[in-house]
Amino acid sequence: MTTGEMAKAPALFLRNATGLVKGWSGFDAFAYSFMSVNLVALGMFYSLAIFAYVPDGSAIASIVVTAIGMTFMCIAYAGLIAVMPRAGGDYVWQTRVLDGIPGAVVGGAFGAIAVFLVGTALAIGDVTTYIGAALGAIGGASLGIKRGGVGFVLSATGWWFILALWAPIYGFILNIEFLQPLAALLGWKDGVTFFSSHDGTFAVSIATIVITSALVALGMAGYARIQRWCLYIGLVALAVVFVLMLVANADTFKAAYDREAQSLFGVSNAYQATIDQAASDPASAYTGTELDPFGFGGGTLLLVPFMLFFLLYPNWGATLYGEVRGAGDFRKVLNGMLGGLWVTAGLAVLFVVLAAKAFGWTFFNASNVTYVNYAYGYSTTAPPMPIWGFPPMLAAFLIDSHIIQAIIVFAFGAWWLGWTGTLFLSSTRMIFAAAFDRVLPEWAGRVSEGRGVPWAALALIMIPSFFLSWLYSYNADFVKLTLDATLVIAVTFFGTSIAATILPFWKKDLYEASPVARYKVLGLPLIAVAGALSTIFLGWVLYTWLSSALYGIGVGNTTSIVFLGALYGAAAVLYVVARFWRRAQGVDLDAIHAQIPAE
Repeated sequence: MTTGEMAKAPALFLRNATGLVKGWSGFDAFAYSFMSVNLVALGMFYSLAIFAYVPDGSAIASIVVTAIGMTFMCIAYAGLIAVMPRAGGDYVWQTRVLDGIPGAVVGGAFGAIAVFLVGTALAIGDVTTYIGAALGAIGGASLGIKRGGVGFVLSATGWWFILALWAPIYGFILNIEFLQPLAALLGWKDGVTFFSSHDGTFAVSIATIVITSALVALGMAGYARIQRWCLYIGLVALAVVFVLMLVANADTFKAAYDREAQSLFGVSNAYQATIDQAASDPASAYTGTELDPFGFGGGTLLLVPFMLFFLLYPNWGATLYGEVRGAGDFRKVLNGMLGGLWVTAGLAVLFVVLAAKAFGWTFFNASNVTYVNYAYGYSTTAPPMPIWGFPPMLAAFLIDSHIIQAIIVFAFGAWWLGWTGTLFLSSTRMIFAAAFDRVLPEWAGRVSEGRGVPWAALALIMIPSFFLSWLYSYNADFVKLTLDATLVIAVTFFGTSIAATILPFWKKDLYEASPVARYKVLGLPLIAVAGALSTIFLGWVLYTWLSSALYGIGVGNTTSIVFLGALYGAAAVLYVVARFWRRAQGVDLDAIHAQIPAE
């Protein structure tokens, strides 16, 4: 790419400048990263509540191993941001790097895998499946060799289509960590019943979409102010709960738990009943273990993909770095991501140790597994406690006052509020970037004056969220697709890791003109080394997700595989239609994707 070509680049795009506002500082980017790998909202339920399913795995070691693997991805992403700090993140990098031979290889591989998995899931004969996979590889390679094809499919699916599924997941977390505990502590029994119902689940999902959209509508600077306050309040609340857990032991907690279970729900001897149910339920058959802080059990690596449900996202602000001041500073960006990752990992390790001390490791796991089994339909037996044992609520039980308990749980709502904007904020920038490149209609790239809010892009993620929230609320099979929400995002990050690996060699001029070019490891580009290690790590995780029966998302899960195939297929069709549509208008998408988008 010559200087003259770059000077002409803006004429290819939707307009001469994005219209977005650089409303974030480096600290705001760190706060966003920290809230994205959210210890409370994501970690405590979706990752740290599943240890009973792999009793021979080491909880602490799995957290540390996962954080190490994600460190390589952070380095790769920080390098890409330094090279191209543009709104759109993964979409911009993949469409500019994964073209020609690399794009054909990546597109062909993904196409073959997708067709093979769908064919196998539908029980198509072996020969037909392999023929279909070969045709899928050819189709994927054809799409990939076109500039922007693979990048659009991977990014649109990961940052747009699948984010609609996250709306009811965010709502579910608000429900079990905030609304149900508060209703119970305040004596609102009808509220507990309503929020536990299908209608309650749908209502909370709708509320989540509205709240999230309102936060995004504040603009980058406005949302950053809300997030900073949530960060401070959330950390103070966490410190209070950690102190309660530190001074407690299993005996004092057992007495407090039994007291509150009887008072709130009329359940006697709930502590032991929970342990007994976990052991007798075939879905778990968890008979109890002791936490080994320094162990590395045989099932530790099998826990790593579970840990990614909250540690996968330190780079969640990658699509926003066109609006972050100083985004071209590699060290500054990397410190923000690694800070969000490793501070969270350290707090997670501390939480695990304190949970084992204060609650008893066997009870803590039993409480989680009995709820998960029932909530996701793995068991028909309701747990003794009819709501999830949200750890801050459990710690608050040590104080014999429902008012104080409610205040503590209410304060923990800051973790959800400061995190909920991540549902739509990052995804709107991918949609905006595609519209700025003219792949999507021009109206999708409009932004408001002053705050720089991409309203049309926000609408494009909001509308499908309502539909998927309805499915999530009233279709039991759809709820079991929750893990797909993480898998699809990991596939997108996997594609970007490949882009980081080949960037210094495939786009040599672009790489050497960037500030990250001076960072080497044994004479090799740091970004390429980190990208390769991230590719290996994420590739192994994806294989484990798709092949292990533990995750319920293997080739035998027809609903999951077909759902994933439909998402990627829809993205591919949308891109092909866009190419024909733009060609008819005289717009050359290949020329656009050969240039760096304007700021």
